[in-house]
Amino acid sequence: MAFSKRLIFSMIFTVFAIVKPSDAALDAHYYDRSCPVAEKIILETVKNATLYDPKVPARLLRMFFHDCFIRGCDGSILLDSTKSTQAEKDGPPNISVRSFYVIEDAKRKLEKACPRTVSCADVIAIAARDVVTLSGGPYWNVLKGRKDGTISQANETINLPAPTFNVSQLIQSFAARGLSVKDMVTLSGGHTIGFSHCSSFEARLQNFSKFHDVDPSMNFAFAQSLKNKCPRSKNRGKNAGTVLDSTATVFDNDYYKQILSRKGVFGSDQALLGDYRTKWIVETFARDQEAFFREFATSMVKLGNFGVKETGQVRVNSRFVN
Repeated sequence: MAFSKRLIFSMIFTVFAIVKPSDAALDAHYYDRSCPVAEKIILETVKNATLYDPKVPARLLRMFFHDCFIRGCDGSILLDSTKSTQAEKDGPPNISVRSFYVIEDAKRKLEKACPRTVSCADVIAIAARDVVTLSGGPYWNVLKGRKDGTISQANETINLPAPTFNVSQLIQSFAARGLSVKDMVTLSGGHTIGFSHCSSFEARLQNFSKFHDVDPSMNFAFAQSLKNKCPRSKNRGKNAGTVLDSTATVFDNDYYKQILSRKGVFGSDQALLGDYRTKWIVETFARDQEAFFREFATSMVKLGNFGVKETGQVRVNSRFVN
């Protein structure tokens, strides 16, 4: 991935987001004394992985969202399944997250530099910020001090917001994590980088309803292009799908412009235009990228502070409980 003028702009456009603390007293300077090289190690690891695989940014950002939405931001998405329990990472919504190796690599380096100090949960939160910035988006101070969870259950991934949700369902899902309607629309903008498999949107393309073969909220030509990418064939490859906006490796406001053009890939994306509670936010972000960047940084800190724990363990190996 080439780091262009967008990256320079994003570094200048620094956002210092401030939110009210939750149960845990997180601090932007938490590792200043105990592990001052922590953020540098994570950034270098993420940057190298991104140069090798341009899909890494979207996967790590999704990892952060999915981790925080299940049990709060506790790194439980990293735990492996056991003989008795199927873990979150093996739940259906997380099959496409991947890139766990990036966090594992960063954690190994951190254990050498600062043993038993930096939590896996904090590594995920910092990496999520870094991939946004490296992709041309805003920078913010990540609040740190999370502890790692010890429970990870695949069946809890059913609580993740689905790509088929309507606006009311989305609002309810985000509200359960202390997030407002504006936070929901803002964080949905994370779809500006990424890729979706056909299974997440193909129900919109054929036999959509009794009266419509194709979802009527979708641009017809766009729907036809997606049909070509997702043929009804058992031989369809696991990589069949589409990018989520037209600049899928760049963090920008194109996602919202796509929605205004009725080219939202997920039903949950396009639904944002059809509801008065969310339409005005989509329109605002589509015309004002700086406003989107400011709100995204603030909402990411807010999500990252939901339900985190002050007490608990710092896992030595990201995949296993100590």
